[in-house]
Amino acid sequence: MTPKYPHVKVQLTGVDGSAPAIVGRCRRAAQCAGIPVSERNAFMHEAFSGDYDNVIATAMAWFDCH
Repeated sequence: MTPKYPHVKVQLTGVDGSAPAIVGRCRRAAQCAGIPVSERNAFMHEAFSGDYDNVIATAMAWFDCH
């Protein structure tokens, strides 16, 4: 499945794996890529709407995570 923003690269391996750290890393990458605030807020809302697995799944659905 192709992520919503495949040009936004987010490293998830080898770094702090807590949910807030993952969402923060994604938010910063999206901001640097020029993704509008409304979309960044929608990502954060979706990511935090469930458990840890939801955070990971949402990050992978929105961005190119590795």
